Order: sequence, then structure tokens, then C-alpha cells
Amino acid sequence: MSKTIEGIYRNGKIELSETPRDVCEGTHVVVTFLTPGSVNLREHGIDEAQAAEMRARLTSFAEDWESPEMNVYDNYDEEKAKLQTR
Repeated sequence: MSKTIEGIYRNGKIELSETPRDVCEGTHVVVTFLTPGSVNLREHGIDEAQAAEMRARLTSFAEDWESPEMNVYDNYDEEKAKLQTR
């Protein structure tokens, strides 16, 4: 099961904007910190249900994408230039 709830990080804790329903105490979570200026999906015509569906579909990529080997893509052009100068 996947459920998305907004929250704010304060004093080392996450304060949720609402109490999750049908979630057992002790359930594992994954927290994504958003940077200021991140994409506002509503401005692009994507509602909460559509966003949840997209997150669910992209979840299968998360483990691979977050692996250390993928850090090379954080600065792809810079890393590519380094390879070409060898």
C-alpha cells in the first residue's frame, strides 16, 4: 500500500498535515524532502489522485535510482566531460 501525506520537518521530526487512516502504528515510511521552488503539480493540471498513481508507477524505479551508482547523473554533463578528457 502506498499513501501520500504532506508534512513539515521541524526539530528533527516530521509533522503530518493530517492523520493517516488505515495505517498501522510502526509502519515504515519513505520521506522525500522537497526543495523550495519544486514543481507544483496542480499548476500542471495534475490532481492528488493522478499524482498518487504516478508515484505508485514510479516506485519500482526508486531503489535503482537512489543507488550510489546513479549519482553520476546528478551532474551528467560534467561527468561526461571528464570521461572525454581521459
